[in-house]
Amino acid sequence: MKPYGEVCVEGDECAQAAAAPAAAPAATDDTATASADTAAAGGGEGEALFKSKPCGACHSVDNQLVGPALKEVAAKYAGQDDAVAVLVASITNGSSGKWGAIPMPPNAVTEEEATTLAEWVLSLN
Repeated sequence: MKPYGEVCVEGDECAQAAAAPAAAPAATDDTATASADTAAAGGGEGEALFKSKPCGACHSVDNQLVGPALKEVAAKYAGQDDAVAVLVASITNGSSGKWGAIPMPPNAVTEEEATTLAEWVLSLN
């Protein structure tokens, strides 16, 4: 992990660590039910898409990396009528100044993928 404000890029050791999937805990009846509920709400598709894209190089669900934690994003836009559209625009076009000096570059995703990601992020609140 590089110091805050520096970006890990593909090939850097920090980028490989950020992209490495964490070991999944053994499923219990409670976690299996929660996972089924998340998948039923589209979380499984959104989470899988998040993991398949380079989003995790800068974002995590719970902790700030280069960019804000996704739960912080969800909290910031909670209850905002145009939240999905705002996040889709940021995902597809990039953004600057919303979370500090480090800009978010545009991501190579379709409009449908961006919508799925935005809806999943907002579901984390």
